[in-house]
Amino acid sequence: MKKIILILFIAFGTIETTNAQCPMCKTAVESGMEDGHTKGKGLNDGILYLLATPYLAIAFIGGAWYYKRKRKSE
Repeated sequence: MKKIILILFIAFGTIETTNAQCPMCKTAVESGMEDGHTKGKGLNDGILYLLATPYLAIAFIGGAWYYKRKRKSE
C-alpha cells in the first residue's frame, strides 16, 4: 500500500512540470502553421498516441492479471 501511495505522489507531483511545456509547443506549432509549414499537422495525432499508450498498457496488464486469477480460482 505504501508503494502505491508513493507512486501516486510522484505521478501527481510531476504534473506541474509537464504542463509547463504545452503552451510553448502550441505556440511553436501555430506560428509554424501560419508560415505555411506542415510539420504541425501530425502533432495532434502524436499527442493522442502518447495519451492512449499508458491506458492501453494498464488495460492489458489488468486483463492479463484478471484472467490469470480467474484460472487459478477454477
